[in-house]
Amino acid sequence: MALRNAVMAALLQGEASGYDLAKAFDATVADFWMSTPQQLYRELERMEAEGLVTARVVEQKRRPNKRLFSLTEAGRTAIHAYTAEPLGKPAVIRDELLVKVQCLDAGDMEAVRTAIAERTDWATAKLARYERLRQRLLDGRSEEAYFAEAERIGPYLTLLRGMAFERENLQWGDMALRRLEQRTAALRADG
Repeated sequence: MALRNAVMAALLQGEASGYDLAKAFDATVADFWMSTPQQLYRELERMEAEGLVTARVVEQKRRPNKRLFSLTEAGRTAIHAYTAEPLGKPAVIRDELLVKVQCLDAGDMEAVRTAIAERTDWATAKLARYERLRQRLLDGRSEEAYFAEAERIGPYLTLLRGMAFERENLQWGDMALRRLEQRTAALRADG
């Protein structure tokens, strides 16, 4: 998947500045796509040159002027074409933490334990952010009511997937920490 597809998905929410899109990536699509602000701005420039987005300048008094981007008809056509394409291979996990866990028996077990604990803390914080976003999307409605009434359900479905991913990270992290504690206790008893 190209960054442009994730940008177009974010712009389905409506007109946004590059800054707004960068924040939206952190809040809404970070569970399935990561991008730096620099990559995002470069992609917006390319997309504008290709006619997928248009930008208008908003003058501001106390801040620099900002550019607000929106999808063009060509951009909406590109989204339709993209969603019709067959999927590529399933995503693969490329996680440095898992490489360190694989090596922990010959490495610094305490450092790996600390890394796992940090990852579970990060997953807890991310899950809390996702829950706040979920509550904003639901706006007091049940999920059934949301699915029946909402104009767009894709963002909610991807949010649920991100939440499930972070819950699994927490479950695995808790289990791994328990097993490392057991191993450490066993090594001390033998030592």
